[in-house]
Amino acid sequence: MAKRIAYFIAGLIVWVLLSWTLHYQEVLAGVAVSAITAGMFGGYLPLKAGKLLNPVRWFWLIAYIPVFIWQCLKANIDVALRVLSPGMNLKPGIVKIKTNLKSDIARVFLANSITMTPGTLTVEIKDDYLYIHWIEVRSDDPEECARMIKGPFEFFLARIFD
Repeated sequence: MAKRIAYFIAGLIVWVLLSWTLHYQEVLAGVAVSAITAGMFGGYLPLKAGKLLNPVRWFWLIAYIPVFIWQCLKANIDVALRVLSPGMNLKPGIVKIKTNLKSDIARVFLANSITMTPGTLTVEIKDDYLYIHWIEVRSDDPEECARMIKGPFEFFLARIFD
């Protein structure tokens, strides 16, 4: 039951932030949608309710958004330059990187963050390792590759989910 309540509260907060109004009709629609989704999916929530409602974790989540946008913007420019410079040497490959994230949901968020960054694609998650297809493997050192690919993502995701 605590997971469903946490799911409802988090859903309603997201609804209000996305609709960006406190008009009663919007809030009522948000309450209805949040109640329905919490009833249907609240039991599948992979976090404990206390973790989901922890304001420190929400702070780190909000701090993560501009960091992700900046990393995504840098990767978009890098890929655009590669497309516009057909003579550039590419060295595509699959890199195995180790993550220190403990929870499955944190690892999935890391994999999705890497995949949504142009030039990299998470192929598989296996235990503490992620297999990443990288448009240009820039180093033979696995730790250096991990540092370049994970960037600041792991730091923030550990504070949000672990």
